[in-house]
Amino acid sequence: MTETHDSDGKVWRFALLGCGRMGRLHASRLLADERAQVTTLYDVEQSAAEGLRQDLIPDAAVSARLEELLRRDDVDAVVICTPTSLHFEHVTACRDRGWAVLCEKPLADTAEATQKLIESVQSEGPPLSVAYQRRSSALYCSLRREVLSGKWGPVRAVSSHTSERWQQTIAGTWREDPAINPGGFLGDAGSHKVDALFFTTGLDVAEVFAESDKCGSRVEILTSLTATSTDGVPITMDFVGNANHLAEDLHVHCEDADLMIRDMRPWIARNNIVEPLSPLEPQSHPVESFLNLLDGSSPNIAPAQCAWPVFAFTQAALESAAKGQAVPVRTFDVLSP
Repeated sequence: MTETHDSDGKVWRFALLGCGRMGRLHASRLLADERAQVTTLYDVEQSAAEGLRQDLIPDAAVSARLEELLRRDDVDAVVICTPTSLHFEHVTACRDRGWAVLCEKPLADTAEATQKLIESVQSEGPPLSVAYQRRSSALYCSLRREVLSGKWGPVRAVSSHTSERWQQTIAGTWREDPAINPGGFLGDAGSHKVDALFFTTGLDVAEVFAESDKCGSRVEILTSLTATSTDGVPITMDFVGNANHLAEDLHVHCEDADLMIRDMRPWIARNNIVEPLSPLEPQSHPVESFLNLLDGSSPNIAPAQCAWPVFAFTQAALESAAKGQAVPVRTFDVLSP
């Protein structure tokens, strides 16, 4: 995607909260954009922040205390990559400080916290976006364009497959702690795919029936589910968190065409003929999209309210797996994302 800049060439000064794997990814993206400068690195494990500073941002300040970070006057915006259980505290504190926030998914770890954050942005205040990467992806934006255009007829069925070598990498990390990472693979990496379901189809889900297996871990590793939309569309999804490769497929079967992402390529099928889907929308990523929001060149493509359908769907799936029965998806009256 071609960069666009506000009229005064403003450089946004960022603090990065959480300096692990995702923090490093976001740091590299900020450094690659001339509209951004990383001034501060925060992590309760100060060695993580120090390591990131040494590797990528030698001029950044390092802080291990939130109170110290919030006293800084060289910050305009933050990217939050801390564990899920800390998101509510960190998002709230930073927005109260007047800083714009890009928060990694999930937005929060409880229904109450998620709803409070969504309600907080209905009034005036700094922007809040969720780092749902598929909303910036050329593949998923192109699929969304075709499905929501209506030219292929209504959606008849949706199927999704996600696999990742995830369990093999989480030993000793916060992702293996159910108190910090509720939902395991489904709640963590899987949340991107749940958001992609809502983003590409525009469907609302009425109920979910799921089965999960922790596979010797403390958190859910395998989850398979069936769901039904509010207008009767059947949905099947599976999340394999102990696979040996990364893969994600999404098939949206419409009345007159099948629109698909398969092997990370977009396809359209009509009359038993499968062809590449084109043209593709521009490719981007959450940091670039957030900077576009800050400089006024694009709207908020992942506003806080998009977090609720993902949260409610995930909680219904986990409850269903625990009870062994279908569970309705909890509704919350928020503005449409």
